[in-house]
Amino acid sequence: MKVGIVVPYSWSFWGGVVEHAAEQASALEELGIETTLIIGHDPPGRFSRLLHPRLGRDEPLPANAVPVGRSVIAPANSSLANIVLSPSAVLRIRRAFERGRFDLLHVHEPLTPVIGVASLAHARAPVVATFHAAGESRWRSVALPVWGFLLERIDLRIAVSEAAARTAESYSPASYQIVPNGVTLAERPKLCDRRNRVVFVGRHEPRKGLEVLLRAWPGIHAAFGTRLRIVGADPLAVRYLIGRRRLSDEGVDVLGILPGEQLEDELANAKLLVAPSLGGESFGMVLLRAFAAGTPVVASDIDGYRQVVDRDAGLLVDPADPHALAQGISTLLNDEPRRRAFADRARQLAGAYAWPVLARRLEDLYEEVLGAAGARGPRGQVVASHSGRGR
Repeated sequence: MKVGIVVPYSWSFWGGVVEHAAEQASALEELGIETTLIIGHDPPGRFSRLLHPRLGRDEPLPANAVPVGRSVIAPANSSLANIVLSPSAVLRIRRAFERGRFDLLHVHEPLTPVIGVASLAHARAPVVATFHAAGESRWRSVALPVWGFLLERIDLRIAVSEAAARTAESYSPASYQIVPNGVTLAERPKLCDRRNRVVFVGRHEPRKGLEVLLRAWPGIHAAFGTRLRIVGADPLAVRYLIGRRRLSDEGVDVLGILPGEQLEDELANAKLLVAPSLGGESFGMVLLRAFAAGTPVVASDIDGYRQVVDRDAGLLVDPADPHALAQGISTLLNDEPRRRAFADRARQLAGAYAWPVLARRLEDLYEEVLGAAGARGPRGQVVASHSGRGR
């Protein structure tokens, strides 16, 4: 089976959908499914630095990836995404499809221009689509009247969470299978003797709640001597936030974007991951990465995180409340036996989201779609044949 995995964002910048698609491709390859990533790419150089003030990641483009254009920064879902908007990408996508001769296309965020929309328009193979976003989106009201009809070309719809499914159903009613984000499990990590650190992983965006954490931090650092390690946010932007809001940076280490191995090392050596997001999260991918490292979490009580966090693997607190956040962090830092029990449960939970498990689930869905496509002959729709949600 040959599968083209389509991503509307740039490989060059860290993001949940990009990471999901790359790990999905690797897991499917382990099952003997040939995969190709069709994705944006901003190669290092002066022009990329002009378009993207923030630093990209250092990892080279994977060997199985086909770059189809540079990206620009665009607002999306209360965030800033690196989306390919160049018209030339449409021609590159058509060529990639012609050369790839894929048995099936798996398109992530299919409503996103240009890559997602062009893929639906030019697909000649059955299409599986994954919807990641949850919550309101201003640009969706513009997109739907113009190219929303292309969503009817999707043969099977997947959502990464119930929250994402509800959002997708609100503008494109249909049946959605639930296949969550996955995680790669490393060797069993140590659950005790962790360094006196707490980790935050996320971009510097208001919805990630970093300011809430920084307001809560002085009391935690004073009480426990714990250091806060900030990963993924632009160091200059964090320093500007600290200065503008007159916050304390005592006990705070701003690390910027880290390669995958260094990020895993940070998670594996921390006592806790803190995720103070304010909303707009369809699924707690960063929480899963912490669980895989045997690291419990203190996170905001929002839809996307509520699905992931077991009450014995982490604490959920009121969002946008520095006092509640500080109390949750202090509770686990002050009770090492409970923290270790949470760590053990977190590692157990991660196993259910391991990529080999999810890849087999995807393989079954692909076979179902291809079987239906073969039975009906010419290309049509099979969405109606999938009733209900499932894992």
